[in-house]
Amino acid sequence: MSTASFNHSRVAIIGGGPAGLMAAEVLSNAGVQVEVFDAMPSVGRKFLLAGVGGMNITHSEPAEPFLSRYGAAAGHLKPMLDAFGGEALREWVHGLGIETFVGTSGRVFPTEMKAAPLLRAWLARLKASGVKFHPRHRWLGWNEAGQLQFGTPDGEITQEFAATILALGGASWAKLGSDGRWLPLLSAKGVEIAPLQAANCGFDVNWSTFLSNKFAGTPLKSVAASADEGEPKKVGEFVITAGGVEGSLVYALSSALREQINQQGFATLWLDLLPQKTAAEVYSALTQPRGADSMANHLRRKLKIEGIKAALLHELLSKAQFTQLDVLAQSIKSLPIKLIAPRPIDEAISSAGGVKWDALTSDLMLREAPGVFVAGEMIDWEAPTGGYLLTACFATGRHAAQGVLAHLQGAAA
Repeated sequence: MSTASFNHSRVAIIGGGPAGLMAAEVLSNAGVQVEVFDAMPSVGRKFLLAGVGGMNITHSEPAEPFLSRYGAAAGHLKPMLDAFGGEALREWVHGLGIETFVGTSGRVFPTEMKAAPLLRAWLARLKASGVKFHPRHRWLGWNEAGQLQFGTPDGEITQEFAATILALGGASWAKLGSDGRWLPLLSAKGVEIAPLQAANCGFDVNWSTFLSNKFAGTPLKSVAASADEGEPKKVGEFVITAGGVEGSLVYALSSALREQINQQGFATLWLDLLPQKTAAEVYSALTQPRGADSMANHLRRKLKIEGIKAALLHELLSKAQFTQLDVLAQSIKSLPIKLIAPRPIDEAISSAGGVKWDALTSDLMLREAPGVFVAGEMIDWEAPTGGYLLTACFATGRHAAQGVLAHLQGAAA
């Protein structure tokens, strides 16, 4: 089917985030009449909020470690990321007139560090290509004839399309549109769905009143942590909250920590307070004569352990353990923090779970609903922050659109 022959094909995209907008671009470029529906007053709201602290668009690391960030879903995502991975995404951003740079951590940012200029340029290009946008249109499912139903400010409406792409996100940040209200609609069609869970999230800890009152909001810098005592620890930082822990280092381990809680009711975050020193060096410093110094002063002078780091040792060790220098040295290098629950999914940066891969064809079409495709966080995958989430959303949106084109071609044959 030629591009011209797509001109009479109407395709609905439900969800105006990165996955949906990328699908709209691919389809409109092929000559399809595209209409984007979103429950919010405007599209891209979560995308904009994610860029408030600095728009991390993708990551510059090589393909193999990049792909490994997606864990169990890596095999499913590989062809999509091979076709549209970090470098391709960066070139696409440049095509919008937005320059990028690679930060010291390997993360890729727009030069202005903001999402708004990118989104404005993108929406202008989509509108120029004929994409129609319908804000404040909440998808309600299908009627008996298989037509799409929407709730609008003017009441319910029914629309019929040649194909549909669902890109409604997961269930984090409901106020921005990702509220998971699509689950019962797909479940009613017999679509297999893995339960949605918090990802890239904080966790609850039963801190003492003293630590909670005195150190809530305090960052732990230059530390390392792991979700398993025997695993290599990741270096980074995170924040002590009134009721737990949150921040980039915790988010990077959140998948493994969450699964521990699912399996045994709690998880252990193993914290290294001095990753720049070996256990032997820590023990050597502790065993040096301290004269009239208190242990607190000794820790401060010899190891620069004070403030929140010292408070955590007092919080998590007994008085007897604190005076046993071998135990204290070991604890400084591997301090166990018991996590009792992930924070609520609506507080999470992203969500895990969603439409199972077995429920989809290789083109991301629902097996139980021919002509209906799925993209983005609705699918059962997760990734850490660092540009990986956005990259996979773009890549799956692009792949779903190509699936729609193949579907339309087959229907016309």
